[in-house]
Amino acid sequence: MKAFMDENFLLSTPTAQKLFHDYAEKTPVLDYHCHINPKEIAQDRKFDNITQVWLGGDHYKWRFMRSCGVDEHFITGDASDKEKFFKWAEVLGKAIGNPLYHWSHLELQRYFGYHGTLNKNTAEEVWNLCNAKLAEPSMSVRNLIKQSNVTLICTTDDPIDSLEWHDAIAADKSFDVQVLPAWRPDKAMNIEKPEYLDYLQSLTKVSGVSISSFADLKEALKNRMAFFASKQCSVSDHALEYVMYAPATEDEIEKIFAKRMTGNAITREEELKFKTAFMLFVGREYNKLGWVMQLHYGCKRDNNRLMYDKLGPDTGYDCINNYAPSAQMADFLNALIETNELPKTILYSLNPNDNEAIGTILGCFQDSTAVAKIQQGSAWWFNDHKIGMQNQMLSLANLGNLSGFVGMLTDSRSFLSYTRHEYFRRILCNLIGDFVENGEFPNDEETLAEIVKDISYYNAVRYFGFNL
Repeated sequence: MKAFMDENFLLSTPTAQKLFHDYAEKTPVLDYHCHINPKEIAQDRKFDNITQVWLGGDHYKWRFMRSCGVDEHFITGDASDKEKFFKWAEVLGKAIGNPLYHWSHLELQRYFGYHGTLNKNTAEEVWNLCNAKLAEPSMSVRNLIKQSNVTLICTTDDPIDSLEWHDAIAADKSFDVQVLPAWRPDKAMNIEKPEYLDYLQSLTKVSGVSISSFADLKEALKNRMAFFASKQCSVSDHALEYVMYAPATEDEIEKIFAKRMTGNAITREEELKFKTAFMLFVGREYNKLGWVMQLHYGCKRDNNRLMYDKLGPDTGYDCINNYAPSAQMADFLNALIETNELPKTILYSLNPNDNEAIGTILGCFQDSTAVAKIQQGSAWWFNDHKIGMQNQMLSLANLGNLSGFVGMLTDSRSFLSYTRHEYFRRILCNLIGDFVENGEFPNDEETLAEIVKDISYYNAVRYFGFNL
């Protein structure tokens, strides 16, 4: 029997162990997509207790607690931080097979030096140990980032954001980790939302462009893209229900936009036509700017209307959208490449059934301008567990270029989530180790080391063009 989560956790062969400990473990971390708050980095926040850093805003944990029958009072309600932690410890003790069990214990090991197990019996011990550790200066936000060997972070920022906290971080020469904005224009695209017209007023204010037409909207967005580019932004990201492709003429789009501007509701077909035009526009602008376009899709959001009305979005009520838009995705990318305006693009689907479809789409649009110009993104959200990561990388290896993969990202709101890179790297090294041990790839250490380090870090540095 193997020891619980020891130094060779998830590393089942000597080759896997060597690749991880000699190469992957020592390679820096580049977090090119996350949801952490740059204000907390600028102000070097310190946390009062483990609940604040662990359970605040973490809808992964909230979903699991609900599945264990925990009352919402102890999840997002008014229970004390200690009560919430004890409820989490109680349910985590039986989270067998769930990646939350591994993630939580990796974080306890790496940041708090605790190598036991967290459950209802050890909750008091772990609560006291973690809180004592969090009181130390080494556990401030900036120091957590530094001890995680992170060199660069891309946050997620709306076009109307002032980016003032990014300015504050950049001006502080005592902190040498780059924290760059990433462009997330979902609110500018989601024309069907009730708050859309209010958002356009905010965009008008910050851009200086009065928006009364789709042409005006494009000018306002170009203005803000230029502002983001001046702050070293080179990454965009989109949250899509699915990748739509419903082409329409400029005149049609202007009529749809005008209809919405008068306060009228639009049809589903009109919505899809507008969003297609929007995505084609921004894709072409990204190509001009040299930005990477990330498309996250396959999610059906806010399914529990009762709880959404109480708690709002991003609280644990999203699910996989069982719709594989391979034809639409191919048509969308083709519309951009027809005029030689296809930017570097990363495709993430929340539906693991899309892996093979994405793998075949990639090969249709690669060219010599970049290694793996069109990427399949890392296993995302409900898939960033052992099996999900294995399947995504196996599919990519079978159908594309695994060695050119840009690797892992946290996609997290927590400053302790950098251990997910370790989790990913252990799974990566184990997969490659199996190839070697099974005689499917030669035991060429130089090549293997290069592949592991590239997927862990260096591919992303080159792909995004970061100055590191």
